[in-house]
Amino acid sequence: MRERFTTEMKAAMKAGDKRKLGTVRLIQAALKDKDIEARGAGRGPSTEAEILALLQKMIKQRQESMAMYEQGGRPELAQQEKEEAEIIAAFLPQQMNDADTRAAIDAAIAEAGATSMKDMGKVVGILRAKFAGQMDFGKASALVKDMLPKG
Repeated sequence: MRERFTTEMKAAMKAGDKRKLGTVRLIQAALKDKDIEARGAGRGPSTEAEILALLQKMIKQRQESMAMYEQGGRPELAQQEKEEAEIIAAFLPQQMNDADTRAAIDAAIAEAGATSMKDMGKVVGILRAKFAGQMDFGKASALVKDMLPKG
């Protein structure tokens, strides 16, 4: 994944794509910060799952900024955030559709032996371990709530 960032950055430089170049540099800077933080905690470089989580967090930040700019009447800044989010999203694996997400949640509920809302953390933990970067966990959490037996 790190190699892909470097390759994309070089391609953006050659193409003169300033938006993509800047966005990939932001990703690399955030990843470097994460690696430094991990080293301070005695861990090695970030794993693929941690990188995917970082990318998802960056997309969420862009979406929140985009909404604020739209409310503030700054469509040009909202457009910039949208473009950055799309560039970052291109590094994520294919997102699961609703049917696949529901099937994965069913399997995770069965694997965790979940019988009530108290088991929601276990189910979401299993989903995060298996489907990092492929699933919107905000939507998935709501689905888990709906699919777990009430009690």
